[in-house]
Amino acid sequence: MSAEGCLFCAIATGERPGNVVFSDEVAFAFLDVRPVFKGHVLVAPAAHAETLTDLPAPSVGPFFERVQAVATAVERGLEAGGTFVAMNNRISQSVPHLHVHVVPRNRKDGLRGFFWPRTTYDGPGEAEAYASRVRAAL
Repeated sequence: MSAEGCLFCAIATGERPGNVVFSDEVAFAFLDVRPVFKGHVLVAPAAHAETLTDLPAPSVGPFFERVQAVATAVERGLEAGGTFVAMNNRISQSVPHLHVHVVPRNRKDGLRGFFWPRTTYDGPGEAEAYASRVRAAL
C-alpha cells in the first residue's frame, strides 16, 4: 500500500531512486540523502503509515525487528562503535511516512545531544559503496 505523492513510497516501489539496503514485505531501508554521518540509514514500513501511531499494532514488532537488523548491519558493515536510533512523529518529520533513523556512531564523532549536523556523499559512487557495505552485512 502506498500513498499518492509520498517520496518514500516512490523509493519503495522503485519509481524514485534510492540507495536501498534492505526490502521485504514489512519494511525497506535506504541511505538518507542528507546523512548525519555517512552510512545513515532510514528504515520505513513497506505499507504507508505516517507516524508510529498509524502503524497497525500487529506490524510494530515485525517492523522493529527490521530496525534491529539494520542497526546491527550498520555497526558490522561500517565497523561503527554503535548506532543512534531515533524517530520523529510529525514534528521534525520531513517526509510524512514513518521512518526510523539508524545513524552509525563512534566515540568522539562530534555528535552532541539532538543537534544533527548533516554531511553529503562525494557522489553516487560513494553513496552506493556505503549502501553496499550495509547490504552485505544484512
